[in-house]
Amino acid sequence: MSKRSIIVWGEIPVTDMEKSVAFYNKVFGYDMTIDNSGPNPMAILGGSMDDAGGHLYPGKPAKDGGNTIHLGLTDSLEAGMERCKEAGGEVVSDPIAIPSGRFAYVKDLDGNSIGLFEANA
Repeated sequence: MSKRSIIVWGEIPVTDMEKSVAFYNKVFGYDMTIDNSGPNPMAILGGSMDDAGGHLYPGKPAKDGGNTIHLGLTDSLEAGMERCKEAGGEVVSDPIAIPSGRFAYVKDLDGNSIGLFEANA
Protein backbone atom coordinates (compact mmCIF):
# COMPACT_ATOMS: atom_id res chain seq x y z
CA MET A 1 0.00 0.00 0.00
CA SER A 2 1.40 3.39 -0.94
CA LYS A 3 1.90 6.15 1.62
CA ARG A 4 -1.00 8.58 1.52
CA SER A 5 -2.81 11.13 3.64
CA ILE A 6 -5.69 9.68 5.62
CA ILE A 7 -7.64 12.92 5.49
CA VAL A 8 -7.63 14.27 1.96
CA TRP A 9 -10.24 16.99 2.24
CA GLY A 10 -12.54 18.42 4.88
CA GLU A 11 -15.38 20.89 4.56
CA ILE A 12 -16.80 22.97 7.39
CA PRO A 13 -20.22 24.50 6.69
CA VAL A 14 -20.68 28.01 8.07
CA THR A 15 -23.54 30.50 8.01
CA ASP A 16 -21.45 33.69 7.84
CA MET A 17 -18.26 33.47 5.78
CA GLU A 18 -16.79 36.80 6.93
CA LYS A 19 -17.25 36.09 10.65
CA SER A 20 -16.10 32.48 10.30
CA VAL A 21 -12.94 33.41 8.39
CA ALA A 22 -12.15 35.94 11.15
CA PHE A 23 -12.74 33.23 13.81
CA TYR A 24 -10.44 30.64 12.20
CA ASN A 25 -7.80 33.28 11.40
CA LYS A 26 -7.76 34.40 15.05
CA VAL A 27 -7.78 30.94 16.64
CA PHE A 28 -5.21 29.29 14.35
CA GLY A 29 -3.19 32.30 13.13
CA TYR A 30 -4.29 31.71 9.54
CA ASP A 31 -4.38 34.43 6.89
CA MET A 32 -7.38 33.08 4.98
CA THR A 33 -9.38 35.08 2.50
CA ILE A 34 -12.64 34.29 0.74
CA ASP A 35 -12.25 32.98 -2.81
CA ASN A 36 -15.27 33.73 -5.01
CA SER A 37 -13.83 32.29 -8.24
CA GLY A 38 -15.79 29.01 -8.16
CA PRO A 39 -19.44 28.10 -8.02
CA ASN A 40 -19.50 28.74 -4.24
CA PRO A 41 -17.40 31.02 -2.07
CA MET A 42 -14.79 29.20 -0.02
CA ALA A 43 -11.87 29.93 2.28
CA ILE A 44 -9.00 27.44 2.29
CA LEU A 45 -8.08 26.39 5.84
CA GLY A 46 -4.59 27.71 6.53
CA GLY A 47 -4.43 29.12 3.01
CA SER A 48 -2.78 25.99 1.56
CA MET A 49 -3.72 22.64 0.05
CA ASP A 50 -0.23 21.20 -0.44
CA ASP A 51 -0.89 17.70 0.93
CA ALA A 52 -4.31 17.51 2.53
CA GLY A 53 -6.66 20.38 2.94
CA GLY A 54 -10.06 21.71 3.68
CA HIS A 55 -12.17 24.78 3.46
CA LEU A 56 -15.06 26.77 4.90
CA TYR A 57 -18.12 27.10 2.67
CA PRO A 58 -21.62 28.56 2.98
CA GLY A 59 -23.80 25.75 4.28
CA LYS A 60 -25.94 24.43 7.09
CA PRO A 61 -23.99 22.96 10.02
CA ALA A 62 -25.18 19.69 11.53
CA LYS A 63 -27.41 20.20 14.58
CA ASP A 64 -25.10 18.16 16.83
CA GLY A 65 -21.82 19.58 15.48
CA GLY A 66 -21.36 16.73 12.97
CA ASN A 67 -18.00 15.06 12.50
CA THR A 68 -14.96 16.54 14.21
CA ILE A 69 -11.96 17.74 12.24
CA HIS A 70 -8.79 18.26 14.29
CA LEU A 71 -6.62 21.22 13.27
CA GLY A 72 -3.03 21.73 14.37
CA LEU A 73 -1.95 24.69 16.44
CA THR A 74 1.46 26.34 16.12
CA ASP A 75 1.63 27.17 19.82
CA SER A 76 0.17 25.80 23.07
CA LEU A 77 -3.19 24.15 23.43
CA GLU A 78 -4.14 26.52 26.24
CA ALA A 79 -3.37 29.56 24.06
CA GLY A 80 -5.57 28.13 21.28
CA MET A 81 -8.39 27.43 23.73
CA GLU A 82 -8.20 31.02 25.00
CA ARG A 83 -8.24 32.44 21.45
CA CYS A 84 -11.25 30.26 20.67
CA LYS A 85 -13.19 31.76 23.59
CA GLU A 86 -12.07 35.31 22.69
CA ALA A 87 -13.23 34.79 19.09
CA GLY A 88 -16.72 33.71 20.20
CA GLY A 89 -16.28 29.92 20.13
CA GLU A 90 -16.98 27.45 22.93
CA VAL A 91 -14.45 25.17 24.61
CA VAL A 92 -16.27 21.91 25.44
CA SER A 93 -13.50 19.76 26.95
CA ASP A 94 -10.41 19.95 29.07
CA PRO A 95 -7.09 19.07 27.38
CA ILE A 96 -6.86 15.38 26.48
CA ALA A 97 -3.42 13.72 26.26
CA ILE A 98 -2.70 11.13 23.57
CA PRO A 99 0.65 9.61 22.57
CA SER A 100 1.26 12.18 19.78
CA GLY A 101 0.26 15.29 21.76
CA ARG A 102 -2.78 16.91 23.32
CA PHE A 103 -6.11 18.17 22.03
CA ALA A 104 -9.36 19.77 23.18
CA TYR A 105 -12.81 19.77 21.67
CA VAL A 106 -14.30 23.17 20.82
CA LYS A 107 -17.18 24.53 18.77
CA ASP A 108 -16.89 27.30 16.23
CA LEU A 109 -19.39 30.14 15.72
CA ASP A 110 -21.88 27.78 14.04
CA GLY A 111 -21.53 24.96 16.55
CA ASN A 112 -19.27 22.86 14.29
CA SER A 113 -17.15 20.46 16.35
CA ILE A 114 -13.42 21.02 15.85
CA GLY A 115 -10.40 19.76 17.72
CA LEU A 116 -7.49 21.99 18.63
CA PHE A 117 -4.35 19.84 18.45
CA GLU A 118 -0.92 20.52 19.97
CA ALA A 119 1.70 17.99 18.78
CA ASN A 120 4.44 16.77 21.09
CA ALA A 121 7.69 18.70 20.75
